[in-house]
Amino acid sequence: MTFTARLLCGTILSAGLMAGPAFAQAEPVQTGPANAPDQVPAFEGQRRASQPESPVEVTQEVIAEGLPHLWAMEFLPDGRMLVTAKSGVLHIITPEGEVSEAIAGLPEVDAVGQGGLLDVALAPDFAETGRIYVSYSEPRESGNGTSVASARLVLADGGGASLEDVEVIFRQEPTYDGRLHFGSRIVPTEDGNLYVTVGERSDDPIRDQAQELQSGLGKIFRITPDGEPVDGNPFIEGNDGALPEIWSLGHRNVQSATLDDDGRLWIVEHGARGGDELNQPEAGLNYGWPEVAYGVTYGGAPIEGGITQSAETEQPVYYWDPVIAPSGMANYQGNEFPEWDDTFLVGGLVAQAVVVLHMEGDRVAQERHIDIGARVRDVRVGPDGAVYALTESRNTGQSSIVKLTKAG
Repeated sequence: MTFTARLLCGTILSAGLMAGPAFAQAEPVQTGPANAPDQVPAFEGQRRASQPESPVEVTQEVIAEGLPHLWAMEFLPDGRMLVTAKSGVLHIITPEGEVSEAIAGLPEVDAVGQGGLLDVALAPDFAETGRIYVSYSEPRESGNGTSVASARLVLADGGGASLEDVEVIFRQEPTYDGRLHFGSRIVPTEDGNLYVTVGERSDDPIRDQAQELQSGLGKIFRITPDGEPVDGNPFIEGNDGALPEIWSLGHRNVQSATLDDDGRLWIVEHGARGGDELNQPEAGLNYGWPEVAYGVTYGGAPIEGGITQSAETEQPVYYWDPVIAPSGMANYQGNEFPEWDDTFLVGGLVAQAVVVLHMEGDRVAQERHIDIGARVRDVRVGPDGAVYALTESRNTGQSSIVKLTKAG
């Protein structure tokens, strides 16, 4: 069942899930004061869920450090990690922390501001084809934009790799001369298609295009392996000028995305101050930004008048005030942490933690922060069931990889 809540004629309606979760209760995670203390959640449990009463003990081990500024990681079938360096190259890292030479050959990236080489994902048929996808900020004649390329990763016997058949399959339009809010995550689905998340480029008024179906800013796309719109996308027919690749609209800057056990897409998107959101995007629906949003601007003023609820837009499943600054996301499936089965793991940049979300009926029942002590840019579940957090340092420009296992 999908949970949404909407304001209709002054009454909050939901999918019959208004009662609180049945999980054992404890205090919420201790955070700073809210940025928008006068804003009221649309329904009970939409923010500040309780922590687990008896949390599992976690051991942390740094398996690699002093790495170049990394942005994303993906596990190869043999247990090694394929990682993106923001400067525009790939590396392979072994479970023991050995780092390969740079794997060059991708298109040029515009590694400025929040841009660079961003996400990486394996095609579902990688074992047969070697196909991978990367997203990146592409330099263009009048600015830049988020693009997706496919390539064939050829693994060498000596541990290295090379790229072949590199092709740009998708470009977010319009091009914009900016440094912020590129997104992005790539989420392959079992049928071989891809969800691609992007940002709305941050600046006012360009961010308003998150509400326009003729623009690729502030959207989630669903495309084929060749970058074409997928049959059945919601805006292919009946919407003159709408981009047929669009799946959902009204998003701000989505850097966290994964599938749940039922194959549904979930995201966590960066809000402004006090407005990070967990959403389960559905075809053709509008998630509000910037017209409807929780939180305030970075200067403390209301966002577009401070409207947090509308009959025309979807409510977030959950939101954070103050923010965690989400980046990277995984649905936990593994033997190392049976207590975390089907939880969402979200990287927290400001939180400097792996945020563990226990779900019940498509609602957040419990929230826990595993303190990493560094900005968590990506989080993945390894084939061994351990959780791997990719961190970054603003001071040194370097990254580390931290392995989380169950204590004892």
